[in-house]
Amino acid sequence: MPNVTVFGGKTFEVEMGKKLVLALEDNDVNILHQCGGNAKCTTCRVEVLAGDFLEVTKKEKKAFADKGIDEHLYEDYLRLSCQIRVNGDITVRPIMTVESTGKIAGPRPAD
Repeated sequence: MPNVTVFGGKTFEVEMGKKLVLALEDNDVNILHQCGGNAKCTTCRVEVLAGDFLEVTKKEKKAFADKGIDEHLYEDYLRLSCQIRVNGDITVRPIMTVESTGKIAGPRPAD
């Protein structure tokens, strides 16, 4: 099973193919997510520090563009955790958490 490492935090195993947002949430990382995993709000974004992951999806590109996030940032390292399937070891730094924003997470994203 692949490992997810949270920068400055912990490492945990997750089942292959699980959405990163769910893996984080299920392991007590209070990643902010407000659109239910639909790649619209960008609150679940993470900085990918290490690991293999797929290209930024069209949904992510649109969400980032709609929020005015510079293309060079997301092409290099920003991703939406609701759009990443964990298929290998990955190290991430959550950008927005419940604790850092004082906001409440939205509905649990679908598998």
